[in-house]
Parts: sequence; C-alpha cells; structure tokens
Amino acid sequence: MTRTLPALALALGLATPALSADFSIADMSDTEADAFGEAVRAYLLDNPGVIMEAVAVLERRQATEQVANDAALIATNHTAIYDDPTSHIGGNPDGDITFVEFVDYKCGYCRKAFPELQSLLEADGNIRIIYKEFPILGEESLLASRFAVSAMLIGGDPAYGPLHDAMMTMRGNVTEESLVAVADGLGLDGAAFLAGISDPQVDAVLGENHALASRLQITGTPTFVIGEQLVRGYVPLDAMTDVVAELRQAAQ
Repeated sequence: MTRTLPALALALGLATPALSADFSIADMSDTEADAFGEAVRAYLLDNPGVIMEAVAVLERRQATEQVANDAALIATNHTAIYDDPTSHIGGNPDGDITFVEFVDYKCGYCRKAFPELQSLLEADGNIRIIYKEFPILGEESLLASRFAVSAMLIGGDPAYGPLHDAMMTMRGNVTEESLVAVADGLGLDGAAFLAGISDPQVDAVLGENHALASRLQITGTPTFVIGEQLVRGYVPLDAMTDVVAELRQAAQ
C-alpha cells in the first residue's frame, strides 16, 4: 500500500494531463468529486497500463532519492567507514577502489558472496577490502564475530585475515571448540582468542559497528559500501566487476 498510493497519484496525473496546475479536488462539490472519481476509475480500468507506468516512474524517483541519501550518509560517516583502526584491511591496502563489507558469519548470502569477492580481489589486484563485523543472526553469529574481533585485537591483520577466510567457509555449528580448532589449524593461538572475547574492547568494536550500521540505515548482511554507494545484499561477481569499472571510469 505504501507504494500503491503514490503510484495512484502519479497515475491520476498521467491520466488527466489537461488539468490545470491549480486544480484541486478539494474545491469540487461532492457531486463533481464523485463524477471526477468515476471518470478516472473508468479511464484506469480501460487503460491499466497507466498504473504500471506510474509505478515505474515512482520506482525511478525513489531509486534516485535513495542513491542521493546513501551518498550523503556515507559522506557524513566517511572516517568511521574507511579509517577505523580496529577493522581489518585486506586485498591491496593501497588499492584505488575500496570495498567495505558488513558481514555475518552465519549469513548464507555472505558465504555465497565470499568466493566471488575473493575472485575479484585476486583477478583485479588493485582493490582494498575492509570488513565490519556485524552479527545480527543470533548467538552463533555473535560468538563468531567476538572471536574474530578478539583475533584482530590480539594478532592484528596477520591473524584476522586467514581466520576470517576460514570462518567464512567452516562447516557445522559455531561453538567455542570449533572456533578454537579453526584457529589452531591455521597455526594461530585459538585459546588466546577465545579468552579475549570477554575483553571490553571487543564489545566496543561491535558496538561501534552496530552504531555505524544504524547511521547508514543498514539492516542486513551482506551490505557493501563502495565509493559513495551502498549496495545491499548479495552481489554476483559480474556486478561487482561492473561497479569497479564504473568507479574507475568516473574517476578519470
């Protein structure tokens, strides 16, 4: 209904192009308003394509407004997005294009996007990736993110990078034992990372990420911040490649 009412208003305008700019239904008598309503209804029943045309116009307007709103939100929060010292930086740290991903290890679409994002990073070689831990899918998500943040705080990028990749592809339930096993399998100190999940700094990092997501109006994962764009949801490899090409073209 939220989309239908504005669309009908647009349809009314499309259906009655000859109306003057100062036309107002409020100025009509009840009889005139009833007659006008019946005329518009009859027109739309005879020409239902007008409604679809109006919906398409409305969607284009909303998309344009969303792009502008996203760009403004990103500009306002630029430092927190791109220059957060507690977030892992992967790919090429000096890359000309930066992807920022809000990620949840239990998110099926995050896991689906992971190998395609890795393929893009490897094939391009000039893309920087920043991960924002954003656990929103329950206790296992939260435990996994706390473990990853602990690894980042204790071991820095050399620990977080391979651990993140392994956790994105790990099978089964997320438990303390499974996380320690994954870390130990990489030659890392899983026990230390597990002990570190109770560090108040872990709470601070996750709290800041959730606050940033709220300011950016991000409610799901994966969500990518790419340049001045917010890309919500799973993005296939060819679409990621197109976005990168568009950004580079715009920068020329």
